[in-house]
Amino acid sequence: MKILGIETSCDETAAAVVRDGVEILSNVVVSQIDIFAEYGGVIPEVAARSHLEVMMPVVEKALADADCTWDDIDAIAVTHAPGLLGSLLIGTLTARTLAILHNKPLYAVHHLKSHVYANWLDVGRADTARIPTFPLLALVISGGHTQILYMPGHNQFEIIGTTHDDAVGECFDKVAKILGLPYPGGPSIAKAGKNGNPNKYRLPHPKVEGLDFSFSGLKTAVLRAVQKEVGVPISYPSHKLAELLIPEQVADFAASFQRTAVEILCEKLELALKQHPDVRSIIVAGGVSANQELRAALPEAYFPAPSLSGDNGAMVAAAAYYEIMSGVKPIDPYKLNIYPRISVEQ
Repeated sequence: MKILGIETSCDETAAAVVRDGVEILSNVVVSQIDIFAEYGGVIPEVAARSHLEVMMPVVEKALADADCTWDDIDAIAVTHAPGLLGSLLIGTLTARTLAILHNKPLYAVHHLKSHVYANWLDVGRADTARIPTFPLLALVISGGHTQILYMPGHNQFEIIGTTHDDAVGECFDKVAKILGLPYPGGPSIAKAGKNGNPNKYRLPHPKVEGLDFSFSGLKTAVLRAVQKEVGVPISYPSHKLAELLIPEQVADFAASFQRTAVEILCEKLELALKQHPDVRSIIVAGGVSANQELRAALPEAYFPAPSLSGDNGAMVAAAAYYEIMSGVKPIDPYKLNIYPRISVEQ
C-alpha cells in the first residue's frame, strides 16, 4: 500500500510517499527556519503564506521522487491536528482537493501520532529486532509538546504525563534567546554546549508530582542564573543579557541547561517504567528526539533517524497506514475539519 502523506502543522511544508508504513519512497521537506531565524520564532500568518507558495510543488516532487503517478497512490493522509490554524488549513485543503480530484481515500492524522510512528519508518519486516514491541511508552518532545504516552497496541494512546506549561522544545528556544543563540534553540544549544562544562551551573529540577512536567521554572532559573553571573538586577532586560556574556559562559550555560533538561526527561521516564512494569519498549519522538545528549542517556530506547525527528510527510503516511490496519475508516473530504488543539486520545 502506497500512501501520500502531507504535513503542514507548523513551519515545514512536507510531502512523502511511504509503502506499507515502513518504506520511504520519497520524503520532501521545505523548511521555513531561515525565514523565522531573524524573528526568533514562528509567525503564524507568514508560515501559512509560505505553505501556500510551495505546497503543490512539494507534492509533485514527492510523487516524482517516488516514481509514482496518481494511479499508484492508494490513499492520502494529512495532518489535521494540532498545530497552527492557518498552516493546518493549507495542508488539509490541499489533501481534500487531491482526494476529490483523484478519487482517493483520505485519512486525517493527529500530529503526535505521526511523530510516534516515525520510529517504524525504514524498518524492514524481516528485521524484527528493530521493531518496537507493545506495550510501550512514547516520550513525545517538541517545541509544542511534552508528553508520555502509554500504548498497549497500535493506534492506542493513553496520556500518562504532560507538561503544565512550556514544552521542552519551547524551553530550549527561550533559553537560546537569553543566551543570544539563534533559532531554533535545540540545535544551537547543543552546538554551543559541546564546548561547555555541563556541571558549571546547578539548575533546579521542577518538583511536579507524578509523571507531569514543568519547564517554565527551569527557563526562569536560567534567566536568574545569567543575571547573577553578569552582575545585574532581575529587572535587567533579558534580551540584553547576551551582550554581557563571554563565549565561555554561553557554552557553560548551554551545556548545564541541556544536561538538566535531559535529566528531567529521563527521571520521568524512569518513574513511568516503575509504574508500568509491563512495558517492553520505549520510543522517543518529536523534534527534541534529535538531541544527541538525550540519545546517549537512553541507549535502550528507540529513536527515529535524525532526519525524521522533525516534521515530515513520511511520518504522517506511516501513522495513517497503522490506522488503516487498525480498522480506521477514511474521512469524507467534504467534512474534514482542523483542530489547532486536540488530545491524541481523541
